[in-house]
Amino acid sequence: MSAPVPQEELSILEALVNIRNRLTALKKDRGEFIKASDVNSLYQAVVKQVTKLNDVRDDYTSYNNRLDTTLADVFSLLSLFYLTIGKTKDAPATYSQIASMRQILNHMNESALYNESDLAPFQKRIKELRQILQRDTAEGKHPQALIKLLERQVNKCDDTVKSLEESLSVLSVELIPIHEKLVTIRRKLVALAAKQGSHKAELKPLQEELRKIDSQRVDGKFLGPGGIVPASQALCSSLLEECFEIAQEVKANEESRNVASSLKPIHDRLSDLRSELEGLVLTHRWSLRETDLWNYSLSLQEIDKMRVDGKFLDSEGNRPAGQYVLLYLLRRCYGLIYRLLSSSEPVSEELMPIANKLSTVKKCLNEVLKYGGPFNPRDLYPYQLALHQIESRRKDGKFMAADGTVPEGQGIIMAHLNECHELIEMLKEAMDEGDFDDDDDDDEYEEEDDDETVQEERQFR
Repeated sequence: MSAPVPQEELSILEALVNIRNRLTALKKDRGEFIKASDVNSLYQAVVKQVTKLNDVRDDYTSYNNRLDTTLADVFSLLSLFYLTIGKTKDAPATYSQIASMRQILNHMNESALYNESDLAPFQKRIKELRQILQRDTAEGKHPQALIKLLERQVNKCDDTVKSLEESLSVLSVELIPIHEKLVTIRRKLVALAAKQGSHKAELKPLQEELRKIDSQRVDGKFLGPGGIVPASQALCSSLLEECFEIAQEVKANEESRNVASSLKPIHDRLSDLRSELEGLVLTHRWSLRETDLWNYSLSLQEIDKMRVDGKFLDSEGNRPAGQYVLLYLLRRCYGLIYRLLSSSEPVSEELMPIANKLSTVKKCLNEVLKYGGPFNPRDLYPYQLALHQIESRRKDGKFMAADGTVPEGQGIIMAHLNECHELIEMLKEAMDEGDFDDDDDDDEYEEEDDDETVQEERQFR
């Protein structure tokens, strides 16, 4: 239970609630693109309240009241807005990524299901986040209070990763291959448990692998060279037993299905969230506004808080069957959100349609260059027209927003534009040298190309 809010913090809480409401309203407004000026105005308002908060608090006390949860909400939303306007390399944009990373790391720590290769991407990302904070500190772009807050969040992630590394360090060298194989098998088993339909054909080889690993034990111990008993037996043995347990659950649930009826609503909700997030992974370049991820994060946190001692309970306080399935879906959703946050491009929402169109033109031109003709110079006209239409939108060499500001992502768009022009010049040179035959039959080219490229090409005809 959170502590009460002190009298001196009430005005700050009221201001932060107002800012959160403004951010939520801005997030819901799909009528126009999000303006960088609006985001900056709200950011300055948050900085003002954080400065006031620092004045009434000391650095040595741990606080956890409604103001802190509201502030976390505000920072999460503000971070998503920074991603939406293309400021992915600014310190405020890192908050949502750090929060998502912490959720995944906490689940990894809880499940003890990871190996060194799983930790490597997080180590790399933490290093990148530190570099962003250090750069912004050196340039004085953001208040020191904000940088300190973000540094604390990054340090918590780093501490968790180091703790996970230490847990693996107790593994004997002889047992590392066995541990890694068991981690892989467990993941496959949990994924099977979450899939629809019969799994007999897929389950059998996994069970055989488990029996093979189990047969390596002597008197319940894994032995090393010369018959020695390496340390960290419990880690591997408990993981092996857990794999057998999951395999039995998958097998037993073939007739009754994976999840107990009392947990079905949670299962269905998580399944829907996973489907929607997986769809966004495929289409995020065209359809994702990063602030949309806020609703998904809230839904997952609500579901996560329903667990007691890591388990979902029914109305009678029992632990029904299907726990592994629900945890797999929950962690899968967290992973998809982190993937979407990490893949956000430094291009503002307002310029994303131009960036996507250029990306498609470039892909089509690469396909034409790759597969050749027969075609003639007229076939390049749709691409040249598309590039001309894009370039005509520039003013003084910049792509401008509706309010006259210069959105983020100019460099990326210009790089795409220059690449497209270079590809067209290469195709012209190839035709001049006679590398491609002169043929007016466009249909012949279209039949040779793949369906996706043809569909993209037709957008510009």
